[in-house]
Amino acid sequence: MTGSGPKLGVLLLVAVLLQTVVVTITVLHFTTALNSIKETFARSSVSCLTGTDLQSITDVRGDLCWQVTQQVHLLIEKSLSQQRQRQRLRQNSSEVKDEVSQVLLSLSRPKVAAHVTGSYVPKLERAGGAPVFAGRRVYGQKISWWEGRKGLAFLQDVQLVDGELVVSQPGLYYVYAQTYFRHSHLGEDGEDSEEVEDRGKPLLQYIYKKMSSYPAPILLMKTSRTSCWSRGSQYSLHSAHQGGLFPLTTGDRLFVTVTNASAVDMDEETSFFGSCCCCRGPRAESCSQK
Repeated sequence: MTGSGPKLGVLLLVAVLLQTVVVTITVLHFTTALNSIKETFARSSVSCLTGTDLQSITDVRGDLCWQVTQQVHLLIEKSLSQQRQRQRLRQNSSEVKDEVSQVLLSLSRPKVAAHVTGSYVPKLERAGGAPVFAGRRVYGQKISWWEGRKGLAFLQDVQLVDGELVVSQPGLYYVYAQTYFRHSHLGEDGEDSEEVEDRGKPLLQYIYKKMSSYPAPILLMKTSRTSCWSRGSQYSLHSAHQGGLFPLTTGDRLFVTVTNASAVDMDEETSFFGSCCCCRGPRAESCSQK
């Protein structure tokens, strides 16, 4: 019994040592394996973000790296979309400001324009309203009794001289005119020979331009209306209107003629004449005051 005691103690000690070694080795093995897994996971996460090892990643829904990359891509697209939207807003705001500035600038500059209207003149004075252009072919009788200041009429950087609009600045102008013919009837018994002769004649309106560099007036437009005066009515009404764009220079003059000036109704709402500078582009400044 005495000799077996030390042997049992030695065996117990050896068993404890072996168990300690096994436990230590097991702990070291699991620690090494865990560190390896952590390092591999870290490398995989970084590769999802940097794209250095994307070929080794399986593109399958539910995969952790796939989910990470999708979230990152969505965040990047959202950020870029918001940035582009802010840029568009700034650009649109700048364009709107520029347009508003141009409109305000154009409104602050008075345009070159004129609108003259009919002015009452006794019929006897109108009958002798033929233009005096000796030796020059001008059709009709010039209307020289336009109103340029009262009522609906206005003159803006344009002069009215002897029924003619005088252009002050070069540019592209819209020129227009309307004349309203009112032919009265005395009845079959009271008709004079002149009214009988005028019945059925065409009503013509002409717009001419006079230039200092050319001796004769130049016909810009004409319009006609052939009407037969009714015997049964007290009077007949007919209007003639025309308009067009023409390049004009400083000093050019515009005037209107008609075939029968005595038949023109000179109310401001029915008979009028005018021009307006509406040029655009490099010469636009020539149509407005600085």
